[in-house]
Amino acid sequence: MRQLSQEDLRACCASTAWVAAVSERQPYGDLAALTEASEAAMATLSWADVEEALAAHPRIGERPAGERKEAAWSRKEQAGTATAGQAVLDAIREGNAAYEERFGHVYLVCATGRSAEEMLARLRGRLGSDAETERETVRGELSAIVRLRLARLWEGER
Repeated sequence: MRQLSQEDLRACCASTAWVAAVSERQPYGDLAALTEASEAAMATLSWADVEEALAAHPRIGERPAGERKEAAWSRKEQAGTATAGQAVLDAIREGNAAYEERFGHVYLVCATGRSAEEMLARLRGRLGSDAETERETVRGELSAIVRLRLARLWEGER
């Protein structure tokens, strides 16, 4: 059985409500139980809770500095932008600005294993979404990111 610190959980998802809900169900015997608790907590988050989590995510194409877990994980997750050409990075920057103007929050995509071009194509496609559809998409992307980060946390990855 493992007890995870709130700091470690916050590195996976910065929503205070999510951290509290996942913390309350501790300790966890395995990653599956932790993931199940995460999904249950995620399903109960208000949009304000989701926005709190989004505020901790860097824009696609921006490489967060520092040694904290979430910064290191973000750099790994966005590895597809590290080798992108300047034109693609500029297009992502412009797309990020248009997305934030349209939806009022950072563009969130589960970037792990995706190229910068793929992230840009998804960004452009999502700009055509209505607000309700985009909120559901964001919840799905956040959930996917949190699942990956919980697995890293469980495995002891820094």
